[in-house]
Amino acid sequence: MNESRRLFLRGGRAVASEWRPPWTTPAITDQCTRCDRCIEACPEDVLFRGDGGFPQIRFTGEGCTLCGECARACPEPVFDLAREAFPWRAVIRDHCLAQANIHCQTCRDACEPMAIRFPPRLAHVAVPEIAEDECTGCGACVAVCPEDAISLITQEQREPAHA
Repeated sequence: MNESRRLFLRGGRAVASEWRPPWTTPAITDQCTRCDRCIEACPEDVLFRGDGGFPQIRFTGEGCTLCGECARACPEPVFDLAREAFPWRAVIRDHCLAQANIHCQTCRDACEPMAIRFPPRLAHVAVPEIAEDECTGCGACVAVCPEDAISLITQEQREPAHA
């Protein structure tokens, strides 16, 4: 059972997924009228009507190009272009082909900000390294990875909880 459904069944307020459009906050559920204008305006087709009818993002195709068409189409104060587009960054998981010494650099080729690099290694296939400060969280690398070895996680998910 997904998290939103669990919240609803427990009497909690239905909320949009953490996979919200760029330049939005969790307050999207308070501001969005679910008019679908942002979804219709998205040239990359990465926005869709998700939980509760709120816009969500899925990383297929080329990911989000951060063109801003969604924000320009929205009549409500949902989008704030002054804020960071996404709260997450890409991470490479252990089942990456390059980490298994199989040549693959599709994620680098898809990364427009060039945040994914493959430094050479002696006698081994180069493995990806992500420059976290250059990653926009656009999801282009996620969409093209043949092994589904790239995830997008927030800083909070990276850092272990302190007891």
